[in-house]
Amino acid sequence: MSARIVPPLAADALERASQRDACEQVVLVDDRDLILGCAGKIDAHRDGQLHRAFSILVFDAHDRLLLQRRADVKYHFATRWSNTCCGHPRPDEPTTQAAGRRLKEEFGIRVPLTERTQLVYRAEDQASGLIEHEYLHVFFGVYAGDPRPDPSEIGAWRWMSVPAIHRALARRPEWFTPWFGLLMNRLFPR
Repeated sequence: MSARIVPPLAADALERASQRDACEQVVLVDDRDLILGCAGKIDAHRDGQLHRAFSILVFDAHDRLLLQRRADVKYHFATRWSNTCCGHPRPDEPTTQAAGRRLKEEFGIRVPLTERTQLVYRAEDQASGLIEHEYLHVFFGVYAGDPRPDPSEIGAWRWMSVPAIHRALARRPEWFTPWFGLLMNRLFPR
């Protein structure tokens, strides 16, 4: 899988990114997406608490999906390929607004986003011991051009067709985040 590699950040910049993650709050929800409260982002992932999240899939004019390889320093599922962008709304932040904010922070782009579906999933990262348990809002967008990725979030990126993604997922599922395989199978069944 050929990709554009993102030059890594210096150690002090990586430390600031780690401190940012440690301060973030997520919105805890029930299985109908009703708010139960808030928790620290790392705490929610350590304890496997169900929380609100979003995933964004950005396509180009050729129906290729913009993929990212999560940075080596990500707190969980590091170095795995995934959809364009993921994140969590902050307390009192509308999910659509949060999705736009994170897309700009991670990839340096702004596009209109449309919510396509919602799902709940749970996945444990064996390497970190952290657990993704998310009520996931899935957004689509279209973009023309090259993104400007944040090296604290993204280690590499590439555009890839849906059929090629399905082939890669079938051959090497361990290269991808667990939620990405779920999204591809649900949104683009073979």
